[in-house]
Amino acid sequence: MLLREFELEDVPFILALLNSEGWLRYIGDRGIKTKEQAISYLENGPIRSYQVNGYGLGLVALKDTQEPIGMCGLLKRETLADTDIGFAFLPAYHGLGYAAEIAAATIQYGFETLNLNRIVAITQPDNTRSIKLLQKLGFRYERLLPAPQEKKEVKLFSLNASKVPF
Repeated sequence: MLLREFELEDVPFILALLNSEGWLRYIGDRGIKTKEQAISYLENGPIRSYQVNGYGLGLVALKDTQEPIGMCGLLKRETLADTDIGFAFLPAYHGLGYAAEIAAATIQYGFETLNLNRIVAITQPDNTRSIKLLQKLGFRYERLLPAPQEKKEVKLFSLNASKVPF
């Protein structure tokens, strides 16, 4: 696999991922239904984050074919004190180990290159697949938080640099 910054040419992939069943169920409908909305999402989301924070969500692709399969990266949200990790994959690539591999590399980058002391993650309470992955990566459950811009709660997990299991 490879992880690279998003580009505006990734609009078709963004439309597919952000409208996939898992995204809509566990992350939420962002209202990204048109090419123009996908461009705006990229410009004001990942691409802006690269400029403002020096990091952000990246496109995960298969190395041999360059086929986009998901996204993973570090985010700095206004609603969280710490940098958090985010990941999402197209349904055809669930359960194949790709998320674990790229998330572990992303965590390593955050601790070793960005010198972060702590990385957090948030997930819906019923997203058992993501919770299992976070636990496998060494994250520990902390507490429930109000979900940003929603009326429900999310689970907050954290990982300190000194406790990385890999």
